[in-house]
Amino acid sequence: MDFPIGQCRTDEHTMHRRLFLKGLTGGALASVSSFAGLFHNPVFAAETKKAQKHCILLWLCGAPSQFETWDPKPGRPSGGPFGSIPTRVPGVHFSSLMPKCASIADKLNVVRSMKTTQTEHLQAINLLQRGSPDRAGFTRPTLGSSLSQAMGQLDSPLPNFIFLDPIPGGNEFESFKAGNWAGWLGAEHAPVRLGGEYTQFLNNAAETIPVQDRESREALRKFLTSKYERDRKSGVARSQNAAFERMRGMTASADLFDVNKLSAKDRERYGPGSFAQHALMSRHLVEHGAPFVMVANGMNWDNHVFQHEIHQMLVPELDRVLFHLVNDLEERGLLDSTLVIAMGEFGRTPWINPARGRDHYPNAWSMMMTGCGLKRGVVTGATDADGVDVISQPFNEQNLFATIFTALGIDPYAEYDLPGMPTFHRVENKVEPIRDILA
Repeated sequence: MDFPIGQCRTDEHTMHRRLFLKGLTGGALASVSSFAGLFHNPVFAAETKKAQKHCILLWLCGAPSQFETWDPKPGRPSGGPFGSIPTRVPGVHFSSLMPKCASIADKLNVVRSMKTTQTEHLQAINLLQRGSPDRAGFTRPTLGSSLSQAMGQLDSPLPNFIFLDPIPGGNEFESFKAGNWAGWLGAEHAPVRLGGEYTQFLNNAAETIPVQDRESREALRKFLTSKYERDRKSGVARSQNAAFERMRGMTASADLFDVNKLSAKDRERYGPGSFAQHALMSRHLVEHGAPFVMVANGMNWDNHVFQHEIHQMLVPELDRVLFHLVNDLEERGLLDSTLVIAMGEFGRTPWINPARGRDHYPNAWSMMMTGCGLKRGVVTGATDADGVDVISQPFNEQNLFATIFTALGIDPYAEYDLPGMPTFHRVENKVEPIRDILA
């Protein structure tokens, strides 16, 4: 039987009430009046962890070619030198550069009919990160910030939005200022962005001040900032205080962000590249409760020159990473609660330019999604014989965002609470999700 959004079944209501009472009893010693005390009760914490959903976004900076990945056109003028191979989904072929993904195609979903509007990296990244065109004077939150608000956990030491960016000066995200990420949601939903020698500040910060002094300073800071927030009724102060608490919690969890402390066997399986190692870290963070992790890299995929040679190096790494990430999540019982997305900001042209590269192409491109809330083994949408245009089921950034929110159990059309501002929704105009891949 279906129930309206927001209305729980009687059995769920009973279970949640029972867990609440158990949690209240277990957390009474910590603080009867503190709801956070519930999360220290093993029964309540275990049930909360079980219900928690996650999202891993592998952002393929620069935009990969659909012809050398999910939508090969062998033998056509647009096809390039690489062939195609059959997959575990009857009748579906991937690029011959992706044998591992072909072997688990029944666990993946591919959308071959993305059709967007922006042709330049920064504008396209803005569009695909926010899920809607710009509206003058307002900055929409990015996907990670929206999911931080919708899925973020109380009492979690980990940030709700983690951005792993191992080459922080090498891509268009360099242009995103702090306020660009969370928009009107505030600093508490901005990402904690880690890149380069990122583990050093986490560890060193804790070592420079003696423990007693650090605790005293923290108690004083917390008292003064909380008082300021209450006295001034300051939303900015509230956001900044929340952001500070998030950083403090991350410092306490510094070991989770140290690639060198991950299993040597896992590191070898994923491969030595920085993208591969940080994709492995995203799995590790999700295992420890992180709601949203985005992994990016430099502009590797922006192949205006030597397209075939560069894809011949990059695609096998992506193939290996997706193979291990999806299988690892499944083996750990996390794939059903973790949405995995692999995409760039657009595709590449069906023609080769004089420098033997493919240029930017938003008219018809592909992406992959699997896991939480989705079917498995579905390929939806189609392009024409040369991949010049979409001939079946064109989808844009709004369809994509509606799919992501729906898969994660979030109302895609909910209105943001923005007193004194125009009305905004997570997805505007009630645009439909990609129904073919929703479970």
